Amino acid sequence: MGTTPSALNSTSASTATFNGTSQYAGDLQQAINQAVTIASIPLTELEDNVATLQSESSEVTTLQNDFASVQSAIQQIGSVAGNGSLSGTVSDSTIASVTVDQSANPTPGTYDLDVISAGSPSSTISNNGLPTVTDPSQTSISTSSSYTLTVGDSTYTVNPSTNTLDALAEAINSGNYGVTATIVNIGGPSSPDYRLSLQSTSLGDENIQLNDGAQDLLSVLTSGSPAQYTVDGQPASPASPISSDSSTVTIAPGVTVNLLQAGDTTITVAADSSAASSALSAFATAYNAALAELGNNRGQAGGSLTGQSLVLQLQQTLSNVAEFTGGSGNVQNLADIGLTFNSQGQLSFDQATFENAAATDPNDVANFLGSTTGGGFLGNATNLLNGLTDSSTGIFTETQNSYQQQITSDNSEITDTQARITTMQNNLTAQMSQADTMIASLESQVTYYTSLFTDTQDAIANG
Repeated sequence: MGTTPSALNSTSASTATFNGTSQYAGDLQQAINQAVTIASIPLTELEDNVATLQSESSEVTTLQNDFASVQSAIQQIGSVAGNGSLSGTVSDSTIASVTVDQSANPTPGTYDLDVISAGSPSSTISNNGLPTVTDPSQTSISTSSSYTLTVGDSTYTVNPSTNTLDALAEAINSGNYGVTATIVNIGGPSSPDYRLSLQSTSLGDENIQLNDGAQDLLSVLTSGSPAQYTVDGQPASPASPISSDSSTVTIAPGVTVNLLQAGDTTITVAADSSAASSALSAFATAYNAALAELGNNRGQAGGSLTGQSLVLQLQQTLSNVAEFTGGSGNVQNLADIGLTFNSQGQLSFDQATFENAAATDPNDVANFLGSTTGGGFLGNATNLLNGLTDSSTGIFTETQNSYQQQITSDNSEITDTQARITTMQNNLTAQMSQADTMIASLESQVTYYTSLFTDTQDAIANG
């Protein structure tokens, strides 16, 4: 902080005090005061300059925070509105559902999905003629303590903890055997007949059998079939669709579809409109705040930075951010995604316009926005704002460093000037004290000789 007049007064109070006794003491004190006042003119100017610099530095800090908010809003758009945060929609949710995995770097796009068959698993049930199980917690379909389970081309040994149907089903489910075991009652409430049912976890015609060492225990209920589908008409041959042993299939990097039933549907992968809308709205708010603060430093009643080139430079950078054009197709400027200017140059955001663009032209939106580390609006804005906010080379940092150097220099000069004034005041006080002492002595002599002369005259007169 700069040295203030109060600080000067405090320092001056510690200087030598002039206590004159002559009739000219007041004049001598006035001479000291006038000399100090004249010598203090540069000091006052320095103190005023420090106060001005501090006010300007404070306003630069305010603008720096405003532009940092704009930069933060740009980064938020990059994280949710570019390829960083995508969501998937399905035109017919009875045909399929979609999941988008952000970690797999998905890209916006639309896909025509033709589900020829959603596929089905294979299922079996324990045979007729086996021991009837009326209580699965007490008995089982076999007295064996060890079973051989066959699933496809693989075989497994299953050892239930007890000789009950519940324990057998639990032992099968606890292993990674490619089947799921359930217990079903096909006999009704009055005459229960609990059976073991095994269903393949994959789609297709899967061989499933359970043997107790003496006989096979299962009969086929249904023979499964694989899921079949095409994406964007591929494969082109109707006789050779894509086959899958799972109803969950990946149709593009990071885009997973769950096939539900046969039919055609369109899968759309686009920016998450809700998160992106919030981010774009926040950008408009931050932009307008920075614009308003710049406006506070223009005109006759402007703030501490009025008339400085920094304001014009920041204004130009802000305009360059918002006036970016690029991309292709139907989205080439901010207005195409709902950000428009009013007559005062402020931005307003129309969420409906953006959501419509994101839904109908997701690729165009993504191409226009780009990324904070690449091209497009986000890349251009990031580069421009980095030139302002970089902690090492940014304009704000350089400007603040310049202010601090000048403030430090002026404060040092204030200290030196004040020391010189104090020395001068002390010297003047000493000199004036000496002069006052001599004047007082002369005045005393004048008084003595005047009194003596008067007494002499009176003596002669009274002769």
